[in-house]
Amino acid sequence: MAAVPEWPDGTDRIVLDEVDSTMAEAVRRARDLERPSWIMARHQTAARGRRGRTWQNPPGNFAATLIWRPDATPAEAALRTFTASNALYAALVDKVPKAQLSLKWPNDVLLSGGKVAGILLESSGAAERLDWLAVGFGVNLVEAPKGLHGAQVPPACLRDAGIDFAPEDLLARLAGAMSEGEALLEEEGFGPVRDAWLSRAARLGETLTARTGTDEITGIFETVDEVGRLVLRTSAGQVAIAAGDVFF
Repeated sequence: MAAVPEWPDGTDRIVLDEVDSTMAEAVRRARDLERPSWIMARHQTAARGRRGRTWQNPPGNFAATLIWRPDATPAEAALRTFTASNALYAALVDKVPKAQLSLKWPNDVLLSGGKVAGILLESSGAAERLDWLAVGFGVNLVEAPKGLHGAQVPPACLRDAGIDFAPEDLLARLAGAMSEGEALLEEEGFGPVRDAWLSRAARLGETLTARTGTDEITGIFETVDEVGRLVLRTSAGQVAIAAGDVFF
C-alpha cells in the first residue's frame, strides 16, 4: 500500500463533525475563498447528489468537497468530472484491487459492479469565466444506502468487501491525487485525462442505454469524445450525449 501523500501546498483543509452538506458549506464559504479548500464532514444531514437527488450519507462514510477558482470556462470546468473520477480511482486503488474498480460515465465509481461513490460538480460565474467551482465526493466506506429504487446499478460499500478506509486517510490521498490531476489537465490538456479515464471505464465496447430526460438511446459504448460526451454507436450511426444517466 502506498504511503499517505503529503497534503498539497497552498490548499486548506477543513474538517467538520456535522454539516447539512459539504457542498452547501463550500458555497457558503465561496465569497471569502482565498485558495483551494477541502471541506470534509463526519456526518451530513442533508446530502445531495446529481440533479437534486438525495444522497444517503450514514456516519462513517466519506463526504468532502473541494472548492477553488480555476481559470476556466464552464465547458472547461465540466471536464473536472473526469479529473475527479480519475483522482478518486487513484485514491481508492491504494487499498482496493484494480480489478474491482471501474468508472461509470459521467461521474460514478463502481466496486465489483456496484456504485461505491459519486461525484457532483457545481459552479458559479459568467459565461466566459467561473467565479468558483466545487467538486463534491461521496464514498460508501462503511455502509451502502438502503431502500433505493430504480438505481442504475446497485449500491456497494468498501467494508462489505473487506476493505477498511478511514475518512481522513482517504481525504489525504484524494487531495494529493486531485492536485496531480488538476496539474495534468492544465499542463497537457484533456487528452491524457480522457485516456486515463477510458482505461478504467466500465462497459467500454459493450451495449448500454443512456437516458437524457427527453430520449433513451441504446448503443455500443465506443468512447468519450474531446469534450467529455459519451459516444454510442447505434443503428442510426454515432450519437454523442452531453448529459444523462447510463443503464447497463
